[in-house]
Amino acid sequence: MTTRVAANGIEIAYDSFGAPTGRPLLLIMGLGAQLIQWDEGFCRLLAEQGHHVVRFDNRDAGLSTHIHDAGVPQPGAPAPYSLTDMAADTAAFMDAIGWPSAHVVGASMGGMIAQTLAIEHPERVLTLTSIMSTPGPDVAPPTPEAMTALMTPPPADRAGVLDQSVVTWSTIGSPGYELDEEAIRERAGLAYDRCFDPAGTARQFAAIRASGDRTQALAGVRASTLVIHGEADPLIPAAGGRATAEAVPGARLVTYPGMGHDLPKALWPDIVAEITKLTAS
Repeated sequence: MTTRVAANGIEIAYDSFGAPTGRPLLLIMGLGAQLIQWDEGFCRLLAEQGHHVVRFDNRDAGLSTHIHDAGVPQPGAPAPYSLTDMAADTAAFMDAIGWPSAHVVGASMGGMIAQTLAIEHPERVLTLTSIMSTPGPDVAPPTPEAMTALMTPPPADRAGVLDQSVVTWSTIGSPGYELDEEAIRERAGLAYDRCFDPAGTARQFAAIRASGDRTQALAGVRASTLVIHGEADPLIPAAGGRATAEAVPGARLVTYPGMGHDLPKALWPDIVAEITKLTAS
């Protein structure tokens, strides 16, 4: 069941898995993605390993507050907000659910938010897991095909959005694993029905671009850190993961051949085991 709480002047929607007595594990999703992009099966696997798992919608995604008044960011204009603001949302959300600190896992833009949280609110981060992410928007540029998939405006109709989602994940997903078109369509339909706001995604993208490079600041992170990346990721190439691991003292880098910019179901047990090894230590 999705719940909404007030945090940092907005409302944040979330749900949870596992016993409240488990190790607190916070999942932060990426650009334009809603909490349902963290598959329930993946969340349950984490819960089975002793975690109390919480996934939430960032601002401008899903059922959390959308900053509609900011409109669509225009070239050259200041971004309506930054990753610093999104990290502050996360810290305030943790206050709202009664978590002084947590094991923090972020994917893609969520990894950027998690990195920013570890830099700016270090007391909140027990461990940091950065998945398919990067220290800065220009560290590991996407392939032209991936950039086209990212920047293509979505159709306005539900059927068109589902069709485009298949094309997008065919482009940026994992070439080493079978594409589950049915699952992609189902999740895209759920996301469309929960909330369809391309302008919100554009504002999040502006926040990424406005937030610069974290490489130097990551040198100050003291939380034990795991970096996970696909070796076949065309959207944030593996150089982004390597740069993150090199920037954070003592970080451990785990890469997977054939993995793109998603979490293939076949890799869930291994990824969950890596995260659990970190949080249990």
